Amino acid sequence: MKRNIYQWLTPLFVGILIIGAVWFIADPETFQYFPQNGGLSVKLYTALTVIIATYFMYVVDIIAIRYFTGKKNRIKISVEYVIMLFFIILSVTLIYTFITYFINYNVFKMPEWIKLCGLIVPIGFIYYLSIRNGKVTEEYNRQTLQLEKTRSNQLETELKYLRAQYHPHFLFNALNTIYFRIDEQNVDAKNTVELLSQLLRYQLYNMEEKVAVSEEINFIKTYIQFQQLRMTKRLVMTTYFDNALDKQKIYPLIYQPFLENAFKYVGGEYRINLEMKLVNEQILFHLENSLPEQFQETKKSSSGIGIENIKRRLALLYPESHQLNIKKDKKSFIVELIIWN
Repeated sequence: MKRNIYQWLTPLFVGILIIGAVWFIADPETFQYFPQNGGLSVKLYTALTVIIATYFMYVVDIIAIRYFTGKKNRIKISVEYVIMLFFIILSVTLIYTFITYFINYNVFKMPEWIKLCGLIVPIGFIYYLSIRNGKVTEEYNRQTLQLEKTRSNQLETELKYLRAQYHPHFLFNALNTIYFRIDEQNVDAKNTVELLSQLLRYQLYNMEEKVAVSEEINFIKTYIQFQQLRMTKRLVMTTYFDNALDKQKIYPLIYQPFLENAFKYVGGEYRINLEMKLVNEQILFHLENSLPEQFQETKKSSSGIGIENIKRRLALLYPESHQLNIKKDKKSFIVELIIWN
């Protein structure tokens, strides 16, 4: 706030300085005020004209600096200075014309104009340089601060990346320790740890880049195996994966939240039907699970955080190349997702 006030008061001080310089134009020895003719009203008119012109010059200087120093409009600094000198001389000429027109009815006196230019042009040019230097310094400080912030963010990102690399290794080592601590006779427990390790490895190392759809299908199969370990024997699970789905590229973990939702809320007939196929270069995913007879729909149960998350991911990853339909009736919950490239 104080800085803005100072910036807008500076032209006033420069205007007063110019008026003081003009004071000596007519007769430096007697300090007779310029213009020589006229009373107090003329002097006030002259002072007001100069101050208004100084504020106008300040605004033009700001615009010129932004234009000359802009990325698209950068020119040689010598050319910039010549242009601004020309503008300052033109401004002085206009000021002098306004004053003389008011006092002497447009009587233009070359000697007085030369004196006026000799005093005001250096002041105006120094004023432009001071504004320019301030703006350039301000921009340099801003860029330096932004660079430091970027470096700090890069270091923080690198640190997070190193931590992220360490945590999976720690987790897998821990799982290996558990795996080898389980008795050889306990096949189910060993199988559970092994499936969990496969699921985690896929999720940790295949998050950012596209993978072959066959890899995603292998993950889905492993995930189904893992979920079936905790499900009742009543569950009827049917799956169909089109052999044509192989090397097509897809972002990973697109389908897992829908499967998680199906295993979480399956009931009634305890039936889950999954189908993935390739039709006209489009990957069709169809998932249906039966619901409990007394299924109570709530905000969490109807969509869940995972479903809302995947909707957002689809919107970001496939903004114009996916179609998602979610339907629910009294007996089943159906998800249909179509993805194309």
